[in-house]
Amino acid sequence: MPHSSGSTPRSGTGTPAGTRSTPGRYPRTSAGSSSTDAARAEGADFSFLTPTHLETVLELIRDAEGYNRGDPAREAEQHHWTRDTKAEAPVDGVPDYAFGPCDASGRATTRDFAGIAVLVGRARVPFENRPQLALLSTAGDRPVDWLRAGQALERVLLTATLHDVSTSFATRPLEWPDLRWILRDPVFGTGHTQMIIRMGYGPAGPRTPRRPWKQVLTIEP
Repeated sequence: MPHSSGSTPRSGTGTPAGTRSTPGRYPRTSAGSSSTDAARAEGADFSFLTPTHLETVLELIRDAEGYNRGDPAREAEQHHWTRDTKAEAPVDGVPDYAFGPCDASGRATTRDFAGIAVLVGRARVPFENRPQLALLSTAGDRPVDWLRAGQALERVLLTATLHDVSTSFATRPLEWPDLRWILRDPVFGTGHTQMIIRMGYGPAGPRTPRRPWKQVLTIEP
């Protein structure tokens, strides 16, 4: 599902298991089946990863993070959307207070918005070793499929909220075509992966800024 460079990324960044908005403990079976039904209502597929497939996807996430850090243009774009709260009062983007700590094991699925920068005093804490990840996919990969994936994702996120399940995204492998196609389950996978979703339970995290609605919404009579 393409990412529009004009949109403001949301923060779903590095947070340790059991704290902040982290999906820590695995969702209950009812929450998982409800999420699957929610995606299918929009013509998309939603499935949790098997243990073997999970290890493959975690490796792809780490590979994509390495790709991004080696690409000056991508690093610059990410920096463009981050905000130093000591220098400005953010109205959009991802403020530094939402970066969260670093994963001491280097296996975090969430994007590190600090990039290659080193933040003095930033904590390093252990994250969960086996995060609960799910793939949202569609049969095709045309604009209509991207729209269908977006509608399905909305349903999945609202369903997760109803079950008190926290969610975050791991999008980096989706940004590299040579990694994206490997995301599918090698045995049962079909279609095209549109989103990697991390799910679990945890308390609310810090709020990040949003632009005023009049700047992002046009209402026509």
